[in-house]
This record gives sequence, structure tokens and C-alpha cells, in this order.
Amino acid sequence: ASHLADWFNQAEAESLTAEETVSLKEMKRVWQMSNILPAELVEEQSLAGSKCEHAWRTQRQTNNWHDFSKNLETVVELARKEAAIRAEATGLSRYDALLDIYEPGMTTTELDSLFADVKSWLPSLIQQVREKQNTEVVLTPKGPFFIDDQKSLSLEVMSKLGFDFDHGRLDVSTHPFCGGVPSDVRITTRYDEDDFTSALMGVIHETGHARYEQGLPQQFEGLPVGQARSMGIHESQSLFFEMQLSRSPEFIALLAPSAREAFERENDKALTNENLALFNTRVKPGYIRVDADEVTYPAHVILRYEIERDLIEGNIEVVDIPRLWDKKMNEYLGLSTKGNYTDGCMQDIHWTDGSFGYFPSYTLGAMYAAQFMSAMRTEMNIENLIRERNLTPIFNWLDRHVWKKASTLSTDDILKAATGERLNAAHFKAHLENRYLK
Repeated sequence: ASHLADWFNQAEAESLTAEETVSLKEMKRVWQMSNILPAELVEEQSLAGSKCEHAWRTQRQTNNWHDFSKNLETVVELARKEAAIRAEATGLSRYDALLDIYEPGMTTTELDSLFADVKSWLPSLIQQVREKQNTEVVLTPKGPFFIDDQKSLSLEVMSKLGFDFDHGRLDVSTHPFCGGVPSDVRITTRYDEDDFTSALMGVIHETGHARYEQGLPQQFEGLPVGQARSMGIHESQSLFFEMQLSRSPEFIALLAPSAREAFERENDKALTNENLALFNTRVKPGYIRVDADEVTYPAHVILRYEIERDLIEGNIEVVDIPRLWDKKMNEYLGLSTKGNYTDGCMQDIHWTDGSFGYFPSYTLGAMYAAQFMSAMRTEMNIENLIRERNLTPIFNWLDRHVWKKASTLSTDDILKAATGERLNAAHFKAHLENRYLK
């Protein structure tokens, strides 16, 4: 790879256009990131990660923290080695060096302050929302909702959301995801005959990821500068589609008639516009992150961030995780996971393969999405556009400010150019208050 270093030096010495300069800089960053680690460490991590993940699949089901923690200790030890090498090469702190893989430019200092802000108001907000919702009568839609009908509803909603079926498709898998390349984006979902909303919201979420991929600039195809900016910006697009847009009462008023038609239930009281709007915005503290609503979700992320940050920095050890998990679950959500590892610290796959630094992206995504929506509102009346079934201006705004920017700007600069300010958690707070307390 030494000749690559020479090539970079030569290229940097040439007279380049602004676009080429940005492209080269991003290419060099990606190359440096992928060349920092010695091959032996990468191999050790790969083996330890696959061993830990494989064992986790059965150990989680049997609540076997004792054996799982032995494997996790190896994974953490190797992740600390990786963090030390990356920190040395980048001048960042150990955890920041891992964070930088998923969220380039984000630091612990900024996260600590954003999350401290959220922690200062979230528990009482959850409390207030629970009290308000306790007075509401909500019907749960009753299955069976046949899978063929769910699939046709999903496809109809993907069309409404502008998914390009000439360059992508919808399939089934055990865990919903979105993958592929901009010219061929694959979305998967899983259907549950008892509850059509979970698959539908999953499809909408993945459609947000897909529109970002399909919207990336073609002139940079195949270049690092033409890639999605970060995990957080990617998540902001899926959460914009799912949370900002599709759980709004106006959007549900578009969805509900399609659902009644798809399932041939014109008179089903559970499928009225009003009831579906209530049903899709229930807030209830629970143990499982992936099942959490948008109000309680940040608590799950902040808890994991605080634990993994301290693990990587060497302030705590694997043996401390269950106690801290229980303590933080109590503090943030009023729940105890004492002795319950399955629904506590063993529930996620991320740590098993050493993906430390990933969790913050979920809540950063929710915050970016709220800030994009708040900026968009200064230019257009979102509710009216949805009522008129005219979503194009919304997607055009995202295309202009986010999708076409790809990695030509830093995350910070994308936000500043689109919204006029750096990341500010106040927009996320205002979004939750407006939706859940008004």
C-alpha cells in the first residue's frame, strides 16, 4: 500500500477543482481508516466476534450471562486494542476513535453534552406523556392481516413515498434492513399476521434509507465522496420517513383508508384515522430497544453509550455491565433488569462483534431528523402538503440538502447549510412535546 501513499501525495500536489479536492480528501480519509489496523488484530477480532456472536444466539435465550461474558471480555479486550491504535493514529481519545468510524467528526464531548440535555428532560416528559395517554381509549387492530394484503399495502406506501421500483425491490427477511447499491436498492421486512403496523412502519423506515441511497449523486458513484455521510445521517433519513412524516396524524389519515381497503375492513373501528393515529404513537417504557417508541428510545441509546464509552476507556469492566444496566434502566425508564440478562444487557448483537461506537447514531439520527423537519417548516406548510398528498416538495428538500450532498460536506456542515445551525437537541425536544403533549 506504500505506493498508494505516494499517489495521494502526487495527487494533492496537482491543481484540482474544488470537487476533486473534496473527493481526494474523503478518499484519503477512508483509505487511512481502513489501513490503520495490523492484519493479525483484524483476524483475531474476526474470530472472536464470530465466536461471541454465534454463542450469544443460544446464550441469550438461556439467560446465560456467565458464559457470554467470558466471550465478551475477549471482544472488549480486542476492541480496546483497536481503539488505542486508532487513537494513536488520529490523535482522538480511544472511544472517539471508534465513534469516528460510524459518525465522523462526532466526539464524546459533544455527545456528553447533547445527552445530558436529553436526560435533563426525558424522564419527566415520559411521565407526562404516560399520564396523558392513560386517559385515551385506544383499540388494538385485531388480525389476521393476511401477508399478501400486507405486502400490497407496503408496496402502495413505498410508491407514495417515492421509492424507485426500477432500481430496487421489497423482499422478506427475519430482520428488516436496506442494502445494495444506489442503482439497485433492496428493502426487506418481516410480516406478522396479528399486527400489520409493525411491518408497515418497518417498510417506511427502510424506505427512508433507500431514498437516501437512490438519491446519492450519480456523478460520484463508486467514490467515497459519493457515499452516505454517516450512520447518523442515514438513520436521520429513515427516522424522518418513519417518525417525522409517517406517524404524524396527517400522514396516518392518508394511510388508514389504504389499510381499510387492503384488508377489506371498511367499518373496522380500530382502523379509523383517529384510532390508528393513537395506536401508532403509544408510549410505554419497555426492556427491548428495538421495540421502543420514539419517546423512550433515546433512553435505551444513552444507557448503551455511557456503558460502552466507559468500557472502551477502561473505566469499567465487562463484569460491571449488568449492575450498571439495571441502575440506568431504573433511573431512565423506571424498570429493573436484575438477573434478567436476556432482556437486559444481552439483547443486542452490536457488542458481540465489537461494534462499539455505533449506538449513538440512532439518537443522533432522530435529532438530525427533527432539525431537518424544523428547518423545512420555515419554507413550507408540511401538514397541508401531506393533506394534499403532495409530498414532492418534502422529498425535493431532502434531496437538495442531504441526499445530493453525499459526503462532499462534513455532517456538521450539512446541518449548518440545511438548517442554519449545528446539532441542537431543542428541535428533538420540541418535536416530542408537540406530538405527544399537545
